[in-house]
Amino acid sequence: MRELRIRMLAGVFVVAGILSWAGARLWNSVGTLPSVPLAAPIVLAVIAAVLLATALSIRARLKAQRERRPEAKGVDPLMAARAVVFGQASALVAALVSGMYGGVGAFLLESLDIPARRDQAIYAGFSVLTGFGVIAAAIFLEHVCKLPEDDDDTSGAASAA
Repeated sequence: MRELRIRMLAGVFVVAGILSWAGARLWNSVGTLPSVPLAAPIVLAVIAAVLLATALSIRARLKAQRERRPEAKGVDPLMAARAVVFGQASALVAALVSGMYGGVGAFLLESLDIPARRDQAIYAGFSVLTGFGVIAAAIFLEHVCKLPEDDDDTSGAASAA
């Protein structure tokens, strides 16, 4: 399984932000701008909390295993792999959604004197911040579930053949 790459997440964020900003400008010239839902930052915050709770739970279980506590529950490798995949998928979606709301928020900065647009800009800003929280929690979860590196790389020779 490949690690999350910050460059790729940043690229997704920037491209989505630029496209969203351009789309918001175009949509505004045609008619009304679609609103940023109040639930967007709330849902992203819940996803970040789930990822963080999962990472802390797995870290505590691994620590108990290393200390050889008698009541320690083992970590199922398949469950850890599923958690990492969930974290990676969440980080990718959060980068996309954060970029999208960031672009809309950047467009809305031009019209902060209108109360409705100001509220939408605030919701978009909180969505970007909670999206970054999802990405941070996903990277932490991936770090917790990372296996130690093998010194003798026999899998490379097998996969090359």
